[in-house]
Amino acid sequence: MTDVEHVRLPAELVPADGRFGSGPSKVRDEAVAALAAAAPTYLGTSHRQPAVKSVVRRIRDDLTSLFGLPDGYEVLLGLGGTTVFWDAAVFGLIERRSQHLAFGEFSAKFASAVAGAPHLDAPEIIESPPGTHPELVADPGVDAYAFPHNETSTGVMADVRRPEGVAAEDGLVLVDATSGAGGLRVDPTQFDVYYFAPQKCFASDGGLWIACCSPAAIARIERLAASGRWIPPSIDLAIALENSRLDQTYNTPALATLFLMAHQLEWILEHGGLEWAASRCDRSAEIVYGWAEAHDRAQPFVAKPAERSHVNATIDFDESVDANWLAAELRANAVVDTESYRKLGRNQLRIALYPAIEPDDLATLIRAIDYLIERAPRH
Repeated sequence: MTDVEHVRLPAELVPADGRFGSGPSKVRDEAVAALAAAAPTYLGTSHRQPAVKSVVRRIRDDLTSLFGLPDGYEVLLGLGGTTVFWDAAVFGLIERRSQHLAFGEFSAKFASAVAGAPHLDAPEIIESPPGTHPELVADPGVDAYAFPHNETSTGVMADVRRPEGVAAEDGLVLVDATSGAGGLRVDPTQFDVYYFAPQKCFASDGGLWIACCSPAAIARIERLAASGRWIPPSIDLAIALENSRLDQTYNTPALATLFLMAHQLEWILEHGGLEWAASRCDRSAEIVYGWAEAHDRAQPFVAKPAERSHVNATIDFDESVDANWLAAELRANAVVDTESYRKLGRNQLRIALYPAIEPDDLATLIRAIDYLIERAPRH
């Protein structure tokens, strides 16, 4: 077999939709069609006018409903995605010292951003090997605790809960929910900031950050903004708060991103809300992990079942199977973005399980992988 020859999958082994990327994620065709229908009066209009502000209002209201946010919680929006929100948090949420759980690429990046800030004390970083997660440790010298709900790079999910005995006024809980929000269950009383971008479970594009903030987080934002600390306006959370209350962003957003997110939110709510979406992801996880556990040449990368992500699965293969070859063959058959996270360097596939992805397509995908394994070149 040469480099240009590929195994052709039988039609019945090709998923109806071949998008399984962990981000950007599959965008539902119905949402794209709705955007096209709305385009003449929506795209190309001012984000300060009702046509766009009404979409921002829908997003804020629907997120409040989706997560069951208690009274006093507010939804903030800003531009730049999660990476920019980390910078905003460095200035507008951490008072002096933070604690970080680092168990993958993205949780480590937030810790690094904090470590480089000259106005903050060195962060406390608690690490564990990829495929596991550590636990928060209450510390009276820490005023913010940070960790991801789901580490997208490794396929590890963690429970969202406050450190034992730590009140929000003493230590905010900042949860990176970029790949978990909308697909994993969460108790809003256990976080102060639950922040994410919309290109995962919310089946939209990137470039936007959204943060569900508790009253304690709002008070911290307002206090730091009034303290005299210099904060660049584009990442000033007090400015984001002021604009969000007006159903707008500080600077011009991507209107298509807002619309697609609003459409996905309404789709989830119409079908039963967060419990429905999480149950759908549970079903997808059972399909993929159950197959891997029963396979003689594959296994889940994450050893503990309770820590295996239900929104993106990482599956290791033994040395007789080249996962890169599998991903390339799938791509040649229009089944895309199943490659392992590039920096993890494992012989594995990473498969998204987001709500927009049909569980039946995942069942077809694993049959396709089996078909390819039987025809894989031997090492």
